[in-house]
Amino acid sequence: MTNNSQSRLLIIDDEAQIRKLLSVALHAHHFETLEASNGEEGILMASTDHPDLIVLDLGLPDGSGINVLKLIREWSEVPIIILTVKEREEDKILALESGADDYVTKPFGMGELIARIRVALRHTAKAEEKSVLDFGRLLIDLSRRVVLVNGNPIKFTPTEYELLRLLATHAGRVMTHRQLLKQVWGGQMINTDSNYLRVYIGHIRKKIEVTPTQPKMILTEPGVGYRFVE
Repeated sequence: MTNNSQSRLLIIDDEAQIRKLLSVALHAHHFETLEASNGEEGILMASTDHPDLIVLDLGLPDGSGINVLKLIREWSEVPIIILTVKEREEDKILALESGADDYVTKPFGMGELIARIRVALRHTAKAEEKSVLDFGRLLIDLSRRVVLVNGNPIKFTPTEYELLRLLATHAGRVMTHRQLLKQVWGGQMINTDSNYLRVYIGHIRKKIEVTPTQPKMILTEPGVGYRFVE
């Protein structure tokens, strides 16, 4: 997948006006679109038409979008971006931990959604594990567990390195507090206060950010988690 014209997007939303708006905007950016008006139809189209990305509304007439998300995740790793009118942090966290790659809250800016779609597609295109992650001034050599900033090696503790590696290998995606705690520290840490995680993120930012108090690479998603920006 090297350009938008090769990308087929499935829109699962019960509002015809939203589907039309999205289709027109996505076509203008040279994406191909498919439309489903309910969860059952969306699951069928996801399995038969093999879209490159799914835009999924959480509020569907025949059930929860979360259930649709979970069912698709049983057999597919296709990127899924959630559309929701719900602003509660709990809803965003549930969607992300159920397998969503990202979320956009209605009403949303089309420019923001297009940007999120492009990031998700780019991440999928590079999903095969690389031995070196190159983000310009930051380079991470996964095979040697070496981190370079502006060509200079930077010392990381094992925990700091694992956090950075996890965020960087999922660049563009929101990683929730629970996901980070579970994958870095194990199941015994998943109920730990997020302040514990915040301390480690602070240490990492001091080592890789130009201005740690105004981070550009590791962004905070308030109440939800963190996003590594490429």
